[in-house]
Amino acid sequence: MEQSETAGSRFTLKRAGDYRQKLSELWARRWFRWIAYAAGLLLLGYALIWVMFARDLPSVDKLRTYQPPLPTNVRAIDGTPIHSYARERRVQLSYPEFPQKLVQAYISAEDRTFFSHGGVDYPGIVSAVIKNLTHRGRPVGASTITQQVAKNLLLGNELSYKRKVREALLAYRIEDALTKQQILELYLNQIFLGRNAYGVQAASRAYFDKDVAELTLPQMAYLAILPKGPSNYDPERHEDRALARRNWVLGEMLRNGFISKAEHDAAVASPLGTVPRQGTRFEANAGYFLEEVRRELIDRFGENAEAGPNSLYAGGLWVRTSLDPRLQQLSETALRDGLVRYDRGKGWHGPIKKLPIDGNWAQRLAAANLGAGYANWHVAIVLEKTGGEAKIGFQSGETGTMPASAASIPVAGKGGTTFDALNPGDVIAVEQEGSTWSLRSIPAVSGAMVVENPHNGRIMAMQGGWDSRIHSFNNATQALRQPGSTIKPFVYAAALDNGMTPATLIVDGPFCVYQSALLGQKCFRNFSGGYAGPQTLRWAIEQSRNLMTVRTASQTGMDNVVRTIARMGIGNYKPFLSIALGAGETTALKMTNAVSQLVALGRELKPTLIDYVQDRNGKVIYRTDGRCALMRTCNAKDWDGKPMPRPPLRGRQLMDPMTAYQIVHIMEGVVLRGTAQTLRELDRPLIGKTGTTSGPTNVWFIGGSPDLIAGTYVGYDQPRAMGGYAQGGTLAAPIFKQFAREALKDMPVVSFRAAPGIRFVRIDRRSGRKVFGTFPSLTEPKPAVIWEAFKPESEPRRTIRREEIAARPKEKQLPPDVPVRQGPRDSEFLEREGGIY
Repeated sequence: MEQSETAGSRFTLKRAGDYRQKLSELWARRWFRWIAYAAGLLLLGYALIWVMFARDLPSVDKLRTYQPPLPTNVRAIDGTPIHSYARERRVQLSYPEFPQKLVQAYISAEDRTFFSHGGVDYPGIVSAVIKNLTHRGRPVGASTITQQVAKNLLLGNELSYKRKVREALLAYRIEDALTKQQILELYLNQIFLGRNAYGVQAASRAYFDKDVAELTLPQMAYLAILPKGPSNYDPERHEDRALARRNWVLGEMLRNGFISKAEHDAAVASPLGTVPRQGTRFEANAGYFLEEVRRELIDRFGENAEAGPNSLYAGGLWVRTSLDPRLQQLSETALRDGLVRYDRGKGWHGPIKKLPIDGNWAQRLAAANLGAGYANWHVAIVLEKTGGEAKIGFQSGETGTMPASAASIPVAGKGGTTFDALNPGDVIAVEQEGSTWSLRSIPAVSGAMVVENPHNGRIMAMQGGWDSRIHSFNNATQALRQPGSTIKPFVYAAALDNGMTPATLIVDGPFCVYQSALLGQKCFRNFSGGYAGPQTLRWAIEQSRNLMTVRTASQTGMDNVVRTIARMGIGNYKPFLSIALGAGETTALKMTNAVSQLVALGRELKPTLIDYVQDRNGKVIYRTDGRCALMRTCNAKDWDGKPMPRPPLRGRQLMDPMTAYQIVHIMEGVVLRGTAQTLRELDRPLIGKTGTTSGPTNVWFIGGSPDLIAGTYVGYDQPRAMGGYAQGGTLAAPIFKQFAREALKDMPVVSFRAAPGIRFVRIDRRSGRKVFGTFPSLTEPKPAVIWEAFKPESEPRRTIRREEIAARPKEKQLPPDVPVRQGPRDSEFLEREGGIY
């Protein structure tokens, strides 16, 4: 059976050479050789293309998660937009937010076959190649919108055929990876359209001052012509060219069936309707405040995209600050008015800047970004002087005239009139008066003002000089100045911590110390000279007596004094007696914060300008107060039924609360009857301390209400004598007064919070002895009997009789029309405080 099966099987044997023979037969045929050559060339071409163009193409996956550079937007304490940090003005929109007509305008202008091609427009390429071969000059491209996305986001702007090939290859990949709508969204958000506007929303604002949803058909068509070259169609320089190109886009939209003939004709008849070029407009100036915010954000998140996804100029951050625009404006005006009052009569101090006069003077003036301070003062450049008037120009390109009579201010230190000293190219400050302009003098003296919330340390306003656009140096945070007598409350705080009381008697008399054999003996003196004999510690602060201060510091120990000053964040000083009179250097911000810590009953406050920061998606990535980390309840899924958690206090206790309140209570006396009596007419509980340094070179005032503390100083950038009439009470305190009159107008009238454990005792204000049987007067500016704050078991043991008080000569009183706000009546105080404790 096996033999029969084997015999019935058939086998065919072929040699290997048969395949070679068959192949040889095929190769002998011409058509086969042509196919083989074509396939080989195709493979070789593919390999060459991969090696030369596609080998290192960027990944299209980047586009799936691409986030364009977005500006950082800054808002005030109430959410009002106040500034934007940007190198590329851009607002990112999603595809559904673009009006359909706007999309159709761009397709008609840039790529009418966009929704049908696969990434490359072959007929367009052929047309561009023919044109480039027959014409000289810059090569003409035929890039589709997809190719433009590839170039702008992944390749760059290299002008070469190699880049065009890479662009086409990448366009195919993009079409495979993204939908047409996603590609258009990337394109319309990324494209540069002039006026520092990237993306159509930013361009809509830059050219028409409206959002894309509000654009008319001709306005959409105008934006669609800008990708080819924004400068070529600038509405201010090339209006006719821009109109012609816009009308061409409208014609393409008609040809593509996107608009009707009636819509086309109406749009063609419309003017461009663009607005003049303008910078970002915000109500608040706050240049010094915003520069501090910028520096902090750079330190925390980096400056550019290379630093991380949340960088200042690319991260699209949303920053909520503590700036109060109203308080900022009040502080700017008050400080400037104070500087002008001091500088009045001192002459004109020279031009702000000098610029060359040529055909681009307006652009040069605009690029200088100078400011004149007041809203009704303007920066101008002197163009020429003819006869009795000068021709001046402004940033907008407009011109005006300034007669010689309007520039008659004497030149400081030289004499003669300012008009004679003016030269073409001088940048000056002017104010309009009728149809002409008058010269204004920017003060040579400078200063600073800081406004802080003493409950949490938030800085609500900061003005570091006349105008940040003229002097960028921030006097509030960078200028180291001697604080003068504003340091004295902290000297006496150290004394109160070391056994003294507000009623302790200190001798106001000669005080000298032996320094060394080389330096000899150093004798101190009061600012106004003279001696007053034994007086209370309260009186020493109210009247700012130097001799009593250094005597107190000597008895307390300068080591204790400088330790208290350092603990309050003012500065680290060596234990020299001159430090007790404000010889050490500090800043306005530090001094304002130190006084705020006194109002906070000695609790540490860290001055902050930023409340919180959100990323581009709205997630909070930084919160200054750290409440979420402290409470650990921010991410709770639902309410747990408990009361709303309160953020715990962040600051540590820097000073005995009772000591801090005693100083605050004494500083109220500085306003009632001391060196800051000018503030009494504000008729509310206020504290304050004036300061005047040797020379005087700087004058200070720091004080405020239970809800707002402000510090201000005035002095030259290069410290020099200001004149003997310059004092804290006559120059700095009125600046605060002007500010506080409006700032506190609508704030509730409340008293300063007393520390637990404080005992209020009636004492004779002059002798410091306890009083029985009589109460403080509510009408006299300087009553003989006052309520004084004591720590437990520290009140005076000795008493004084009413007859002794009545027998004393009356003190000089202020005019009767000046209101006097004393402490509360006994019944009011007892009811509020729950008893005298």
